Amino acid sequence: MDTERARDLLTAELAELEDRARFAERTRAETSGDPNEEGALGQHPGDYGSEVATAMDTELLVDTVADQRRLVEEALARLDEGTYGRCLVCGAEIDDERLEARPEVATCREHADTPVVT
Repeated sequence: MDTERARDLLTAELAELEDRARFAERTRAETSGDPNEEGALGQHPGDYGSEVATAMDTELLVDTVADQRRLVEEALARLDEGTYGRCLVCGAEIDDERLEARPEVATCREHADTPVVT
């Protein structure tokens, strides 16, 4: 993949993830509630369960967006280093179709499920 195309894709993805991160943080703030509220006492169990599920979903969203941002930032660093587009496991060139679909990937298709320690 052309490095300028890769940079454009990664930069656009990073901007979108920043928007998602702001949304996730706003949602977290809205669902965290007032620490002085009564809490579970006096609440219907279904209401309390809904609040807990919403809080867990929000935390998952915040964590997922942070992980995605980290992957994009690492891909931009590889681009700057000149190693972008090469599998971090075997060193083979990552095919353009894979990079076009997921420009942040660090591995070829063969090693897609291999954990990469950066």
